[in-house]
Formats: sequence, C-alpha cells, structure tokens
Amino acid sequence: MPNGTFRSLRGFNYRVWWGGALVSNIGTWMQRTAQDWIVLTELTHHDAAAVGIVMGLQFGPQFVLLPFTGYVADRFDKRKLLMATQSAQGLLALGLGLLTLAGWVHLWHVYVFALLLGCVSAFDAPARQTFVSQLVGDEHLSNAVALNSTSFNAARMIGPAVAGLMIAGVGTGVVFVLNALSFGAVLCSLRMLRPHEFHERASGPARRGGLVDGFRHAWEQPDLRTVLVMFFLIGTFGINFPIYISAMSVSVFHVGAGQFGLLTSAMAIGSVTGALLSAQREKPRMAWLLSGALAFGTALTAAAVMPSYALFAVALFFVGLSTQTFTTTAHGAAQLWSDPSLRGRVIAIVMAVSVGGTPLGAPLLGMIANHFGPRWSLVAGGASGFLALLVGLHGRARYSRLQTR
Repeated sequence: MPNGTFRSLRGFNYRVWWGGALVSNIGTWMQRTAQDWIVLTELTHHDAAAVGIVMGLQFGPQFVLLPFTGYVADRFDKRKLLMATQSAQGLLALGLGLLTLAGWVHLWHVYVFALLLGCVSAFDAPARQTFVSQLVGDEHLSNAVALNSTSFNAARMIGPAVAGLMIAGVGTGVVFVLNALSFGAVLCSLRMLRPHEFHERASGPARRGGLVDGFRHAWEQPDLRTVLVMFFLIGTFGINFPIYISAMSVSVFHVGAGQFGLLTSAMAIGSVTGALLSAQREKPRMAWLLSGALAFGTALTAAAVMPSYALFAVALFFVGLSTQTFTTTAHGAAQLWSDPSLRGRVIAIVMAVSVGGTPLGAPLLGMIANHFGPRWSLVAGGASGFLALLVGLHGRARYSRLQTR
C-alpha cells in the first residue's frame, strides 16, 4: 500500500478536486474575514454579539435541515449536487458584494445572506465530505480527509491575510466579489473529474431509511456516540474563532483590518500543521481525540491571558494545531467507523452537532465578550475542551468495561 503524507494526491480525481477546492477555500476565508470586519466595525459599534448572530444564522441550518441533508447526500449524485450548491454559494457571495459596492448594505442584509448561505451549505457539507470516499476509496480515506483539512486551513492562512490588506485598500465589497469568482475553480474541477474512476461503496446501495437510521446507527456505536457528544461541546462552545479574534483585535489590542487578518492566518498555520500531522496517520484513534480536546482547552485558556498582540498570535498557532487534531480525527472516525450505506447521514449528523449548536454558542460567547470582556469568552471556549475530554474519558472507560464483560 502506498505510504506518504500526500499519497491521496497520486490519484487524478482527488488531485484535481483538491486543487479546485484550495482556490475556492481561499475565497471563502477572504469573505469570512470581510464579513466579520464589516459587521464589527462598519455596521455596528464593535458588537461581538452581532458577529455571533451572523455565525448562528450561517451554521444553524445544518441542524434544522438535518432530516433532509444527509439523506440527499446518500441518495443523489454527489457530483451534480455539489455543482448546484457551489454555484448557489457563488451567486450569494456576488449578491452581497454588489450590495456592498453600491453602498446599500445594512446589517439585516448580512443576516439574510448568512441564513441563505447556511441553508445551501447544509446540503453542501455532507455531500462534500462523503464525496471524498468516491475519489480515493476507504483505503486512503483518512489521509484524504486530513488533506482536505490541509487545503481548508492553507486557505485560512492565505485568505484572511489577503482580505485584511484588500479591506484596507479597496473595501469589503471587492473581497465578496472575488470570493464569488473563486467558485469557478471548484466548478471547473468537478467537470474535469473522471467518473469511471470513482470508487463504489463497499456495502452496496444506500438504505432507503431516513435520518432515524443514521441516528440509531451512530448511537449504537459507543465510539461514534462519544465522538458526537465531544464534537457538540467543542463545536458549540469552543469553535467560535471569529468572535474571539475580532473582539480581541478591536477591543483589546486596537489593531486594524490588516493585523486582524494576520491573526486568523497565524491560527491557520497551526491548523495546517495539525492537518499534515493527521495525514501521516493511517487511521483515526480515540487517543488522538482525547489529546486534541485537552490541547484545545489548554490553548484557548492560554490565549485568554496573553498580554500582547504578538503572544496572542503565538497562542493562536497552538489553538489551530489542537483544533485540527481534534476535528480531523473526528471526521475521519465518523466516516470509517460508520456503515458506508449510511455514511452521508452520519456525516450530516456530525456536521449538525459540531456547528448546528452555533446559534446557541456563538451569541452566548458574543454576550460574554460584550459584558465581561473578550478574554472571558476565550476562557469559556476553553472550558468546552476540558468538558469534552471528561466525556471522552468516561466513554472510553465505559466501553472498556463492556468489552471486559
């Protein structure tokens, strides 16, 4: 079996998909940075709760639409589905960009576009995650998931830094339009794929059951159940980086758009490092989930007490590293530990519990930042990592007792 950190890229289909996704991801991170900045500095007066509401509207649909998204990913042609969702996301970015360039944008516009984008992304995410198994097969699935994360976080390293410079130079509207154009890369890559080289499911056609089958399957597997609970805690109360970084930039360190973008890039360097380390591992293991949760809580808590901009940026490197260790392992585990015929539904559930709690967590963290200070929002986020660790240790101990019996 071929080894190496980049072994999945030896296949034509995955290589083409990965390249197109990288360009699109850069545009996505440029838009996220511009969106956070315009909400925090142009449409409100440093209101971190407003950023939290935008996040809630953008990620909440993954939970609300859960009865449909996983089933659609399992039952329909993923390539055609992705072409539709990626096109829709590009049009939404273009619409927000034109409104901003014309000077007509208001906060409620951002809310509406965030909600619409969330609805489209709810169908896009499980299809995109499970499409990887068709490109590389189960043998290299864990490696491909890690390389997907590498692409996503390499874009996070580049996109926010570029966006910060462009916001200062030409404004946020241009950034939104450039993101719309970036979706052309992933659409071209989808058209270039060779369908005859796709890998078929190992267990036959998808089951006709609905979401309940996916829930039942995930809940009956002790390790999968533990992954879901841990991911819910960290995803809901911990992974709220736009709030942490924007609030610390504006309210604590008093820096501009360029330095704000660099902080996200600093965290992305850690994320890329974590993704590459994950790509070297053959299979996901519970030990890495536990380590990732512990490191996540520790890194966020350390970031909360950093006295300077530079030291905060260093702490964010370790936040990115620990986050990626946890999330990449969790996504790989969810795919490899689940029945391939239910994989789309299981991934939809994982995505829903990891980001679907954002409507609860993000506004709450935003209010903590507003009333008690941004540093306390980081402490609250770090607590989710320690709580997830306790859940993981309990689940592992219980599973060991069941095996002994």
